[in-house]
Amino acid sequence: MSTITCQLLVIGAGPGGYVAAIRAGQKGLDTVVVEAERPGGTCLNIGCIPSKAVIHLAEEFHRAAELTHDNPLGISAGTPTIDLAKGMAWKDGIVARLTGGVAGLMKKAKVRVVTGRARFVDGKTVVVDTADGPVTIKPATTIIATGSEPVELPFLPFGERVLSSTAALALDKVPASLAVVGGGYIGLELGTAFAKLGAKVTVVEAGARILPAYDADLTAPVAARLKSLGVTVLTGTKALGLTDTGLKVQGPDGEAEIAADKVLVTVGRRPNTSGIETLGLTMAGPFIKVDARMRTSMTGVLAIGDVTGDPMLAHRAMAQAEIAVETAAGGRAEWDKRCIPAICFTDPELVTVGLSPAEAGDAARADSFPFKANGRAMTVGREDGFIRVVSRKDNGLVLGVQAVGAGISEMATAFALAIEMGATLQDIAGTIHAHPTQGEALQEAAHRALGHALHI
Repeated sequence: MSTITCQLLVIGAGPGGYVAAIRAGQKGLDTVVVEAERPGGTCLNIGCIPSKAVIHLAEEFHRAAELTHDNPLGISAGTPTIDLAKGMAWKDGIVARLTGGVAGLMKKAKVRVVTGRARFVDGKTVVVDTADGPVTIKPATTIIATGSEPVELPFLPFGERVLSSTAALALDKVPASLAVVGGGYIGLELGTAFAKLGAKVTVVEAGARILPAYDADLTAPVAARLKSLGVTVLTGTKALGLTDTGLKVQGPDGEAEIAADKVLVTVGRRPNTSGIETLGLTMAGPFIKVDARMRTSMTGVLAIGDVTGDPMLAHRAMAQAEIAVETAAGGRAEWDKRCIPAICFTDPELVTVGLSPAEAGDAARADSFPFKANGRAMTVGREDGFIRVVSRKDNGLVLGVQAVGAGISEMATAFALAIEMGATLQDIAGTIHAHPTQGEALQEAAHRALGHALHI
């Protein structure tokens, strides 16, 4: 058995792990990364990136299909067809470019990569089962960045008819009918995409409404759009299991069967802690408990990303990675973020940054501006949605921004920057916003909060 010693070991090369490795290499730390699959983790390989590619593919096909009918633009076109296998190959090409780029960046930073699955012997010894046999690694410091995996329901095990999000992103044919179990962001993103590709989609959600993590005002435009796309949404309904032709469910009116060639299960994700249990780390529920410097309860062992808790977002893992490397290098950086943007790539898209009106409480106010009064939204034919600003009543400090609208994800950074920089309503209202843009709705919401709305 070969043995490697290093200053820093990073287990997992997802967004958190590869950022940690690259930053450590830049700091001159002798760094080793262990990854069982390709660099990039879930996000680059089977999550964020491929799902957005499929969403774009579906949107382009849907637009083409809409032009076959009478439309206000006066454009007519022939009925489109789709070669989904070719589209998926295009998606795979994007993934390959990005994962190859990550591998190149780690090589540039002089990071050594060991391919295999890691398991702890103790806090200072890790064994990696590789294709060439076990390799022992003895690091001074370890960063655990093992991510998360889809939750599998015992009565709907993943297989030919029951799909995880990973399997759904690898289909080479559009199913005639698709049941989506779980009305959260993953289920609705993929469900919407397949509806646009021509599948008859039914969403089964056990809760009272879809996207329960968001308030009803934000989700209403999404629900309306789903209806217009022909998606059936069953709330207060639980999946019970497969039938010969579909999915058996229990709803408010009793048991029923939904026709479904495929069933997509998206009921959440769980942290991947396999191989870590030996350490006996202090946990916070199913997650590894860390402090503001990403330290676990064991000296020399740090943790970042999905394995440390919600929100399970790639950009959170990336931010934690930089702090963890500072800690490993003897620095004093600490987690001090006012907000973490969260985006739901449904149609329309949802963005939340900072505090919601409910979270801000009675000391705050919430003011919104609708896209139906925004010139740019009108010119692209998407007037659904709004931007809402949550601010303190006494001094106008911006506490949160929420938005729903077509393409609104691209404004998430601007929203977050305003909060991180301590912007007030006056700051936003006094900033010249380019016209005509959807971003003007942010300025208009600030004007409204200050009592001098201009365009509503």
